[in-house]
Amino acid sequence: MSFPSRLATGLLFLLLVPTVAFGAASNYPLERIRTDHSNLPSLQRGAALYMNYCLGCHSLQHQRHNRTAQDLGIPEDLYRELLLFDDVDIGSHITNAMPHQGAREWFGNAPPDLTMVTRVRGSNWVYTFLKSFYLDESRPFGVNNALFENVGMPHALIELQGTPRLNCNGGSCEGTVVEAGTGRMSESEYADAVYDLVNFLDYTGEPYKQDRQRIGVYVLLFLLILFVFTFLLGREYHKEVH
Repeated sequence: MSFPSRLATGLLFLLLVPTVAFGAASNYPLERIRTDHSNLPSLQRGAALYMNYCLGCHSLQHQRHNRTAQDLGIPEDLYRELLLFDDVDIGSHITNAMPHQGAREWFGNAPPDLTMVTRVRGSNWVYTFLKSFYLDESRPFGVNNALFENVGMPHALIELQGTPRLNCNGGSCEGTVVEAGTGRMSESEYADAVYDLVNFLDYTGEPYKQDRQRIGVYVLLFLLILFVFTFLLGREYHKEVH
């Protein structure tokens, strides 16, 4: 095999490895969602959920507070009042005070930064993951996850969702079911809350997505107009030649 062929094969392998690795992790079916960075109320609700339920363990170290407030249309004074819980500079990155070594001892591994989690896992995966916890007394935190078996983290949103259990019938289990009246939210309300949270995480993974898409439309329109003038100019040149 020639060197270019070996190089092409190697690059193809590197591109496929992450897909295979993530795809082979679980056969659990993913729920499909469509994130929308233009939905500011959803992003604002998602940011509030993240700051209240996730930031204690998971940082967003590549995202700044003031950039988040600006993009989500939240006045800085209101952001300070409702979403900054310590004496934190609003221009700083979104981090927490959890010590790395302590986290490794408590959880077995330090909780990952989630700035890019939807870019790595996909928004559908994160959405399904947050809806797939179930009680499992054999686990250190009393819960497990149908999508990510034996995950080493608690169910941070359990007070909102309620008590989830595996949906088992006749010896086989499929999905999870929540005990009625055990959560602060109904099933549909919890699904909406998880969507808002994932929508916010998807935004942090690519804050410039809205700008990129808008600029892309302008570029395509420019190229279309340029093509028309180029075509007409070429036709005039063609007349001179013949």
